[in-house]
Amino acid sequence: MSEAATQPEEPEAPEAEQRSAAKSQSIDQALHDGDRDSLHTLPLSLLPLNMPSLQRAKMLKDHHMKTMVEMYNSGSAGSGRMEVEAIENLFDDSEELQADLDILRPMELLHSYDVYSLRIELRRLGITIADQAGLQLSERRAKELTSYMTEFTRPLLQQIYGGSEAKIDDMDQLLAMFKSPDKGEAIKNLRMIADKLGIGLLDVPMFLEEYGDVFLSLAYYKGALDEIIPRVTNFLDELEEINGNYQVRQMPRFDETCETLQSRFNDITASITGRFESFDRNSKTLWDNINPATFQAMKETIEAHYVTIGGVLCGLMVKMDSWENKFAKGRGGPLSKADFIMSEMRMGMNYIYKIEQSAPSINDLN
Repeated sequence: MSEAATQPEEPEAPEAEQRSAAKSQSIDQALHDGDRDSLHTLPLSLLPLNMPSLQRAKMLKDHHMKTMVEMYNSGSAGSGRMEVEAIENLFDDSEELQADLDILRPMELLHSYDVYSLRIELRRLGITIADQAGLQLSERRAKELTSYMTEFTRPLLQQIYGGSEAKIDDMDQLLAMFKSPDKGEAIKNLRMIADKLGIGLLDVPMFLEEYGDVFLSLAYYKGALDEIIPRVTNFLDELEEINGNYQVRQMPRFDETCETLQSRFNDITASITGRFESFDRNSKTLWDNINPATFQAMKETIEAHYVTIGGVLCGLMVKMDSWENKFAKGRGGPLSKADFIMSEMRMGMNYIYKIEQSAPSINDLN
């Protein structure tokens, strides 16, 4: 047998290339989904831009709550971030560039880049999006929110299924239950819902899908809030500990800064938590007297809060990410933490507080 015949066969180059391409595509999709599900990152490929370099970039909030355009990110080697106005220095002036800047300038002023507040803001700005799927949560995130979603839709399930228990693994199953009920009693209840709403039986699935989207938005925001609150609590506990350090207490105005931060964080989290409690009460009583007007009022009320809820949660998330990226796993001593609090953490807190203060009154929801 020849030597060539005994050598193990190498995988064909095209197959290896295909596997590599598939892996790369999978990573790119995961990164894209992460940006799409994020509160503070906007893939500019979503917007109707002309410049290919800008289409590959991202818009994001930094820890000062300033909006930056990230032209590239090479991981540990760093990233290229700039304000919108600085983009003009990168390219030759053209009609295409000016048209892109006309879109980016108002986008720079938005409080958050979550898909729900983006829907509202893009409509307000008159910016048309070709890919509406970009304004939906990824399938992965929607599945992660099923437990929250089930809480908001339990009254609806009870109306359709008479309180019977049904196993729900993801959002698709939940909506499929509404669209294609397999029980005679469910059909009867669907007819009852159609009568209550004053719509045809065939229109009920569309209504339920809209209902599902409204409450998926609440599930998304509630999931973000539940993630942020323990992190804020841990930060405030650490802030008190840092302020008790003798050397730190010699720093000018640090004690005053601590009091301001504690007050801001506590006021913001208490206020936004109260809003969600009100949403929860209303979602549970909505079906007591459901009709087109009551549902539409509830939908409009929730959507009126998208921009401020998104902005507040975005701000809190950015702040907590900034702190933990710097000091997680025991990194940093009291003085370095105090310096960071004075120079970074306090910056932008009034901005977040003002967003929460500008929210529609809680009384409007009761």
